[in-house]
Amino acid sequence: MKKANVINLIKYYAENNDSGFRNEAYQIANEFDRSGDYQLSEYIMALLSNANTFVPQINENNLSFVRKMEINGEPLPLPEEIKQDIVGIVNAASHGIGVNKFLFQGAPGTGKTETVKHIARILNRDLFIVDFAFVIDSKLGQTGKNISQLFEEINSLICPEKVVILFDEIDALALDRTDSKDLREMGRATTSVLKGLDGLNDRILLIATTNLYEHFDKALIRRFDSVIDFNRYSREDLIEISEIILNHYLSKFKNMGRNMRLFRKIIALINEMPYPGDLKNMIKTALAFSNPNEEFDYLKRLYTTVCKNKSIDLKKLQNQGFTVREIEILTGISKSQVSRELKE
Repeated sequence: MKKANVINLIKYYAENNDSGFRNEAYQIANEFDRSGDYQLSEYIMALLSNANTFVPQINENNLSFVRKMEINGEPLPLPEEIKQDIVGIVNAASHGIGVNKFLFQGAPGTGKTETVKHIARILNRDLFIVDFAFVIDSKLGQTGKNISQLFEEINSLICPEKVVILFDEIDALALDRTDSKDLREMGRATTSVLKGLDGLNDRILLIATTNLYEHFDKALIRRFDSVIDFNRYSREDLIEISEIILNHYLSKFKNMGRNMRLFRKIIALINEMPYPGDLKNMIKTALAFSNPNEEFDYLKRLYTTVCKNKSIDLKKLQNQGFTVREIEILTGISKSQVSRELKE
């Protein structure tokens, strides 16, 4: 942060220039982001989006096609490239210039839906998800009518600048019309989505997710301001993310031991690293199933899951690079006995 930023902040505050003050603060947040201080940047953004005014509560009983989602505080580690795109979305929403429609595409488990939750948390907005079970109807022409009503419902929400709308797995409404068995019905539904996106309130932040981007309707893709690719994970990214996930869940278990070196060795045995969603499930399950009286039982369970083998072979463990002490942890056999059996 430069001296000019401080002077401008004081100046705008003294002049009661709220717009100038906020713009200057956004510039400071962006500067921290560029320098690598992402947490401070996000904190400033969150403060700026937290208005000190009364916000009328939305009556959820009047909503037919959307429902409010809870926003959890679990960690969301992302590769640097994806993280920069998410910071860009937060900045765009804060600027309020009508860049407000985004499509997240990527394989299952890449963190698309969880990222939307974190964006809502950072911006201090309520998150609403579209319930497609009520939108899609078997009656001819009814789905298109429901989509039109859906967008009317979204645009009528109180305080649109405090709302994020999630179209999770929009594939059911957005697949290429040429691949559909019922071209006319899919055409009507997709046309309704196109019209709805065109008429969306600029102050509402809308994010859609898809696992089937290659089959996505091209006309619909053009309606989004940006498409974010969530497949950009390297093996190193995923190993680092697995450690963050483990540290988060270990804090919830009282009697579990921490051995990150052994954990990294086990994770490194995976030939094709799973995406964060599957990593989280694998680590969480190993911890949940573990014996509370054995501090490293979760590592043994994790090893058998990774190697897909219920029996543990001492010689195999040695060949995989585990030390005698690590073999003791994974098998429950004393170091002296491990050494003796390995020599034999």
